Amino acid sequence: MNAQGDTLTRLLMQDRRASYYRLRGGFPVLFAGATYWGVLTAAGYFANQYAWFLIALLGSGAIFPAALFYSKVFRIDFMQDRTSVTSVLLPAFIAMLLFWPMAIAALWEAPAIFPLIMAIGLSLHFPVIGWAYGRTAIYSAHALFRAIIVFVIWWKLPEHRLTLLPLSVTAIYLLTALIVVVDSNRFRDVERPVLD
Repeated sequence: MNAQGDTLTRLLMQDRRASYYRLRGGFPVLFAGATYWGVLTAAGYFANQYAWFLIALLGSGAIFPAALFYSKVFRIDFMQDRTSVTSVLLPAFIAMLLFWPMAIAALWEAPAIFPLIMAIGLSLHFPVIGWAYGRTAIYSAHALFRAIIVFVIWWKLPEHRLTLLPLSVTAIYLLTALIVVVDSNRFRDVERPVLD
């Protein structure tokens, strides 16, 4: 790569990591995910299977409003933050939403697999979000560990699919939130570059 390419790569990384610090790794969004999965954990103990399915399906629509609420509480306005790579986020979310036909089909034909599809499907965009922050490894680890842990629970502990499975996702969200808040402090002094 030539010097101009190296400079551009460095400036893009600087922009991404400055955003990571400003938004504290997007932890309000992670709290929203933890809230959703925490509600599903409680529903696993107190609701029947079909009520759980309904709460999971319809409740997923509350994740984004909850993220907006938490962003107001913590004064981290991720909706107004713009970087040189912000445009990659919409395609990442569209790609993640493509799991929905599988989730709905599972409800019709194989309901037992629905919690697994939800747990993995709602994390498909995490590696791209991590890339947008310049912290691909952290967010990819979230998605990979989540997929492995929920699969093992789903496979080996079928009686806990509606309780331990969502509880584990809640814990992974909260752990990831803690990690990104601590890790984002490393980039406190990274200045937002001017990209013209």
